[in-house]
Amino acid sequence: MTGSLDAIDRSIVVATQGGLPLTPRPYHAIAERVGLPADEVMERIKRMLASGVIRRIGAVPNHYALGYRANGMSVWDVSDERVDELGVRIGTLDFVSHCYRRPRRLPGWRYNLFAMVHGKSRDEVQRKVAEIAALLGDANRGHEVIYSTRILKKTGLRLTKPSRV
Repeated sequence: MTGSLDAIDRSIVVATQGGLPLTPRPYHAIAERVGLPADEVMERIKRMLASGVIRRIGAVPNHYALGYRANGMSVWDVSDERVDELGVRIGTLDFVSHCYRRPRRLPGWRYNLFAMVHGKSRDEVQRKVAEIAALLGDANRGHEVIYSTRILKKTGLRLTKPSRV
């Protein structure tokens, strides 16, 4: 994917990959950092989003710092034919931070739909998982909740140096 980046786009990606500056006008701060007008930075970011070079721009909260100490990955066994449809429905729930399809690893791992649920207690997470189970109804052929035991640093791909063009 980086092959489709020119040197300017790459400098914008490098400047933003660790997060947007926490200022009222983050794109202006990025523009200053890379030596471009803010309008050009914003247009280039829009283009990279539209082309898929950048998948999304969004907040990544630290759930622990917000008091959400019980974080459980709920894993679900649903039919492969309906997993996408059901994943979209679960992913819209306000207490699910991310939801995605994963391949089964039979015979030991039958789950193909994963949904991260955050709560202030395990009881709260269990209540939310029960809501998902109710939403799935008969499509739920089994599920488990795997709780986080520590915080892992979450980052995506990192570019290290501007390319030579």
